[in-house]
Amino acid sequence: MSEHAHGLAGLLRLGGRHAGRELYVRHAHKDGRSVAILRATDHGESCVVEAEVFTDTGESLRPGPYSFADPRQATTFMTEAVETLIYLGCDVTA
Repeated sequence: MSEHAHGLAGLLRLGGRHAGRELYVRHAHKDGRSVAILRATDHGESCVVEAEVFTDTGESLRPGPYSFADPRQATTFMTEAVETLIYLGCDVTA
């Protein structure tokens, strides 16, 4: 899915209202398949991290969203999640 399509999907999930300023997106892959997509968005009064996790059968799960008071807290959460994915053998890209 293209970056534009991901952004559009996020906007549609929020019912068409302003989705905030995307801080970053991370894609985790292992053995040639998508494992997870993590997206952090700054909404001004809070920051939200959304996750899409793919099972080995291709099913898409959406745990969260995870809300934080500011970008620093969201960044700490994302950093720890990415480090865990790397530890588990995933390749993580922006």
